[in-house]
Amino acid sequence: MLNQKCVRQENRIELSLARRTDPSRALPEHAQLRIGDVLINSTGRGTLGRAAEIRELPESATADTHVTIVRPDPERFASGFAGLALSTRKTDFESLQTGSTNQTELSAISIASVSITLPPIPTQERIVEVIGAIDDHITMLDAEISALDALFKGRREELFARYSTTGTTLPIGEILQEVKRPITTTPEAEYLQIGIRSHGRGLFTKEAVTGESLGSKKVYWVEPGDLVINIVFAWEGAVAVVPPEVKGYCGSHRFPAYQRVDGGDIEFFRLFFSSKAGTQLLANCSPGGAGRNRTLNRRRLMQSPVGMPSAQEQERAIYELQTQEASIGALRTETNRLRGMRASLLSGLLDRSITLADAEREA
Repeated sequence: MLNQKCVRQENRIELSLARRTDPSRALPEHAQLRIGDVLINSTGRGTLGRAAEIRELPESATADTHVTIVRPDPERFASGFAGLALSTRKTDFESLQTGSTNQTELSAISIASVSITLPPIPTQERIVEVIGAIDDHITMLDAEISALDALFKGRREELFARYSTTGTTLPIGEILQEVKRPITTTPEAEYLQIGIRSHGRGLFTKEAVTGESLGSKKVYWVEPGDLVINIVFAWEGAVAVVPPEVKGYCGSHRFPAYQRVDGGDIEFFRLFFSSKAGTQLLANCSPGGAGRNRTLNRRRLMQSPVGMPSAQEQERAIYELQTQEASIGALRTETNRLRGMRASLLSGLLDRSITLADAEREA
């Protein structure tokens, strides 16, 4: 049984997210999914209106009640075109939802009211081919990213597992020290703030806020090269190093900053804390229940032992792992560029602001 999770962006169906149901239950013919059916999420915050066409179906399947099945007329739609066209109409579908904030619903009648401009079948087929070529390239890049990411994570785990047994064991507090740069805010001044993503995914910047809006909240300057930790979600690996371009920013008292006292590269600890062993150490120092009840005990963290290899080995490991990260980052940038181009191209082809000849040159 396919559900909302199966209906992905960019006209993709993820069959691996479907769940099994009782095969002895007879299904009416209209509920039995077919290749070419378009599934549209009819409920769910953020997922309502997402649409995708079924392009493969290895076994009999149906959809749950939170998904509407649209069956295109093969006399009017080329294979694959309905999914492309409807996948661009999420905003339109969202405008037709009814119900309260947490109980929104998109009715089949509302879906049927959305009109689609249909070019001739041969034109539809060419549009499907052009977008399909881009989709194939994106799929190839996604697979390459997944493979490289698996290699990177495997190598990172291997290195830090080795250092835990062969390195010099030291309390973290002998290598890292907390750095505090308190800010005395003024009501009319503006302050740029940072946030820290979980799972070692770096930090992000926020829009400026006034000192008045900060009120009595304690904030501290952060500087490029600081290791910053979100003490509320440290157990999820919410750790980052402030990059060179993030200057003049501050963080709340929940984002303590650290620097090395031995002159070594702080990147070693970012990589360590993003490893399984490092994240587990942060979790062990964050007692309590989930979420905001699991606050990092900074004293316990500083007392915790870590295996430290030689300075030369640290530099070599950092270079190796950062090189792998850079390769993955470059591929992600290219994939995001292609996704942006795909969206613009598909929109232009559908509203005829881009000709097929131009599109084929770009693809």
